[in-house]
Amino acid sequence: MSEMSELEKLQRMCRVVREDILRMIAAAGSGHPGGSLSAVEILVGLYFSRLRHRPAEPDWAERDRFILSKGHIAPALYAVMAHAGYFPREELLTLRKLGSRLQGHPAKGRPPGIEVSTGSLGQGLSIGVGLAVAAKLCGYPWRTYVLMGDGEIQEGQIWEAAMSAGHYRLDNLCGIVDRNYMQIDGSTEDVMMLDPCADKWRAFNWHVIEIDGHDIAQVVAAYDEAASVKNKPTVIVARTIKGKGVPFMENKAAWHGKAPNAQELELALSQLY
Repeated sequence: MSEMSELEKLQRMCRVVREDILRMIAAAGSGHPGGSLSAVEILVGLYFSRLRHRPAEPDWAERDRFILSKGHIAPALYAVMAHAGYFPREELLTLRKLGSRLQGHPAKGRPPGIEVSTGSLGQGLSIGVGLAVAAKLCGYPWRTYVLMGDGEIQEGQIWEAAMSAGHYRLDNLCGIVDRNYMQIDGSTEDVMMLDPCADKWRAFNWHVIEIDGHDIAQVVAAYDEAASVKNKPTVIVARTIKGKGVPFMENKAAWHGKAPNAQELELALSQLY
């Protein structure tokens, strides 16, 4: 029997991470399953394949920086970080509990490996621009990655940051848009139309890569392409499905911020793919 390929390992990890997301949100009784499930391949492909980091040494000076701008999908990030070795997997079930390091939005250093506190939508890309500028000025080799929600990029501050990144030619900055076309109030295109999304980023002097955000091979290849681009920042527009992996949650705005009850959790785990 042939050894499992790297892509197959990543695909299997995605399913395990989705299971963890469902279990931890159900245990907490609150959280955001829809967007957490849609971003799994984006995070797994980054943390287990391309991000330069050392879980046993989270403050390693030459580590790449990752910012979860759409901070409400913290369950997805926590699950990935646990499997990467930042903290025990058992701790995931303390999500949102009093005294837990795993709160509903990421807090810097809690757990170690969280670079910045996020949750106020629209701010993460500005922080990423600041980190990328600092790296350029000081000659540091690390890259900065910022994951944004598509509803989030309706915020004006995102476009001020995008304009700055293009102006300063920050080729050490990679943005990722989780383009699942859904936000808490429904379709992004009904709330505030974003398409043509990719063209907007190109107009701000960004290199744009459009991918299927659930195809792990495309995700990894996009990170490689981004690292090869010179003299401009890169954004990966990843087309995804809200609630991916659980049929009754997929493309349902109602699951943006609703925790499954015990019966719904059992059904979700039985249908998970």
